[in-house]
Amino acid sequence: MHQDDFPTPGWKERFPEPIKFLPVIFILGIIGGLYWIYLTCHLLPRLQESKTTTTAAWEFAAFHAVTLMLLVCYFLSVFVHPGTIPDKEEDPSWEYDGSEDPQPIAVDTALHIRQEQKRSGERRKCKWCLKYKPDRTHHCRVCRMCILKMDHHCPWIYNCVGFRNYKYFFLLLVYTNIDCVLVVSTMLPSVRAGTQPTTPFMTMFLLIFGETLAGFLCVLVTMFLGFHIYLMLQAMTTIEFCEKSTRGGFRASIYDRGFVGNICAVLGDNPLLWMLPMAPPKGRGLTFVTEDTRLTQDMEAGRGLRRRAHEAKEAAHIAPKRRTDRPYSTGGTGSTGQSEEDSQSGSGSEEVPRAVADVGSSRDRPARASAAETGSYGATAVGEERVLRASKGSILAPVMTSR
Repeated sequence: MHQDDFPTPGWKERFPEPIKFLPVIFILGIIGGLYWIYLTCHLLPRLQESKTTTTAAWEFAAFHAVTLMLLVCYFLSVFVHPGTIPDKEEDPSWEYDGSEDPQPIAVDTALHIRQEQKRSGERRKCKWCLKYKPDRTHHCRVCRMCILKMDHHCPWIYNCVGFRNYKYFFLLLVYTNIDCVLVVSTMLPSVRAGTQPTTPFMTMFLLIFGETLAGFLCVLVTMFLGFHIYLMLQAMTTIEFCEKSTRGGFRASIYDRGFVGNICAVLGDNPLLWMLPMAPPKGRGLTFVTEDTRLTQDMEAGRGLRRRAHEAKEAAHIAPKRRTDRPYSTGGTGSTGQSEEDSQSGSGSEEVPRAVADVGSSRDRPARASAAETGSYGATAVGEERVLRASKGSILAPVMTSR
């Protein structure tokens, strides 16, 4: 089901306090002021000069194209709802009743989808909305609802930045940065010319004010854009970044899909439309674990590790039994003629092994040679050891007597 098939909250529910539109009006005032300064104090005078007409024409086209994209992305960031948990009529499985027992984490074995959980193992739930929370969902007290893949609440757009409008907000930062760089770099010759004594004071003031304001915004927006580029490549939101920083670790996100996959998760699947305010990421925003995410890959790797560990454990359990059941050979191998049980119990004297070794060394040479030729020396030695042990009483006595 496409995300637009799900209804969004009404106007009064989304914007309950009109006074909070003041930051939006302030931002529009800044955009309009810089536009007017750049147009009247820089572009139009340069278009009237024959030496700078061509350059000013290119600047005019580029500036208006970028500014148009900026305004489109800004209005989309303000008016596109970031997405919320489905209502009971849409999907009753997200409804939470306080009297119900805690429900276990749902798992889809086909895609290995797992929901985030509390430390107790229960599903995350919102006590204000009385709904279970999907992955990466948080409750916004300003918007008074749960926001899917919530990044942060931005007062400058009077809206939360979440699953459905994050692309527009990201492109807003991109085009704002481009516009500020364009204004600062191209208006600098006009600022230098405006410092001449013949320049009217108001023109000089507007040029210096516009250049300073554009430069200040350029620095701020560049830093903010760089931060969000980092978040996009790390498959994290601002809330997840803050949670990791407070916990003292910046391990890779379980939603990591690789370099290109993380970009597609923000800007959409079609690279040709990445820089256009259209074709946002697919999905409803209720789950983010796919076959390409790190969580699924770690689960598969964990299964392989557990399988190898289990096989190694079984092999280690079988090996001692084989060593215990195999008797040791005597004569020429450095063995004392004791089994593993004898060596552990300490039975037998020092003279008995020497006598057996001596007898074996004098009588076993033909057997060893023939065994080596046939490649069955180990089996012959085992058989000889059994014979020697069986005849201890009959052989040792003459030997000891002769000594």
